[in-house]
Amino acid sequence: MSKRLTLFNLLTIAALVLAACAVPATEAPKLACTDKIGCVEVGAKDPIHIAWMFVVSGEDASLGVDERRGVEIAVDDKKQILGHDIKLDGVDSLCNAEGGQAAGAKLSADKTIVAVIGSSCSSEIRAGGPAMSQAGFTMISPSNTAPDLTDPAKRLPGYFRTAHNDNFQGKVAAEFAFNGLKVKTAATIHDGSLYAQQLQQVFADEFKKLGGTITSQEAIQPTDKDMKPVLTKIATGKPEFIYLPVFVAAGGFLTSQAKQVAGLEKTGLMGADGMFALDFLKAADKASTGMYLSSPDFAAFAAGYKDFLDKHQKKYNEKPLSAFHAHGYDAAGIIFAAIEKVAKKNADGSLLIGRQDLRDAVQATKDYKGVTGTLACLPNGDCGAPLIAVYQVEKVGKDMGDSTKKVWPK
Repeated sequence: MSKRLTLFNLLTIAALVLAACAVPATEAPKLACTDKIGCVEVGAKDPIHIAWMFVVSGEDASLGVDERRGVEIAVDDKKQILGHDIKLDGVDSLCNAEGGQAAGAKLSADKTIVAVIGSSCSSEIRAGGPAMSQAGFTMISPSNTAPDLTDPAKRLPGYFRTAHNDNFQGKVAAEFAFNGLKVKTAATIHDGSLYAQQLQQVFADEFKKLGGTITSQEAIQPTDKDMKPVLTKIATGKPEFIYLPVFVAAGGFLTSQAKQVAGLEKTGLMGADGMFALDFLKAADKASTGMYLSSPDFAAFAAGYKDFLDKHQKKYNEKPLSAFHAHGYDAAGIIFAAIEKVAKKNADGSLLIGRQDLRDAVQATKDYKGVTGTLACLPNGDCGAPLIAVYQVEKVGKDMGDSTKKVWPK
C-alpha cells in the first residue's frame, strides 16, 4: 500500500512539474521583429492603421476628397485584414509644398501608421515625403503624376503611385494638338508646381519632336487672379493653342480671361487632370465650353469600375468629383493585399508587419486586378496603367460626365 502511495505521489509531483513548465498558448513567446527598417506591432484587438494625405480644403479640395472617397469605398469592401478592422484617418496637405511638409511631419510622428495613401499633388510629396520615407512608411499616391517622383535617381524609398506618369500624359496631349487638331504653334503656362512645370515641359518637348513650334513657355503664381499680363505676352507670339496644366483656381482665371485678350479670341485651350473637376468648370463658367482636358481614360477602366460607381452613388449620393477616385481605390487595395502577404500573426491574434517587407511586397505587385485595370509595379514605383484620354467641355453640367465628351483617342 505504501509503495503504491509513493508511486502515486511521484506521478503527481511529476505532473505538477510538467504543468508548471507548460506555457499557455496565449502566453507563447511573441515573434521578434527581424525587418531591417523595423516593424509595426498591431495588438490583438487593435485595428490596422492606414492614413491618407490629400488636399481636402480650398480650391483644389475636389481632387483630394475624390481620392479619399475611393479609399473609403475600398475600406468598406475589405472590412477587415487578417481579422483586424481598418482604421482610416488622414491629414489635409493643401496641394502645396508647405502643406505637404507639415502633413508629412505630422504623419511620420505616428508610429502606429502602417502605410500612407497620398499625396494628391506632386509638390506635397516632394516636400513631405522624405520624413515619411525616413519613418519607414510605404506610400502610394493615386494622383501624383510628375515624372520626377519615379526617376530612379530621385525616387524616395517606399514611394509608389497608381496614377499615370506625365511623361505619357504630356505625350498624348502633344499628339492630340499636333495630329488631332492639326495645330503647328503652341504656348504653355505653368504655376511653378512640380506637376505643372514638368508636364508642360513634356508637352513642349513632344510637340517640337512632332514638328511643331513652341512660341513661349510662361509661368504664373498659383494665387494670381489677373492673368491678362501673361496672356497678353503670349498673344504676341500668335500661338494657335495654349496648354495650361495648372489647378482649379488658376485654371479658372486663365480660361475665363483668355478670350478677352486681343489675338487669343480663337486660340485653343487645353488643361490637364489637375483641372478635371466640376469646380473648375464652374470657376471658368461659359468660357470653358469648347476647351480640352487630358485625364485618365475612364472608358478604358476594368469592368469593376461600373460596380465602383454604383457604390459611390449609393454612399455619397453623387457622381465622382474629379479624376482619381478609382486610383485611390486601387492604391488601398494594393496595400491591403501586401499586408496580407507579409503580416506575421502571433498566437494571441496580434500582428507584426515588417516595414521593408511591406515595401517589397508592394514592389512585387503583379497582375493586380484593379478597377483602373490590371496593375503591376515597375522597378521605379510606377504601378498605374497609362490610360489617357482627351475630353472636350460641352457645357457646365451637373457632373464631369454630363459636361464633357471624349474626343481622343478616336
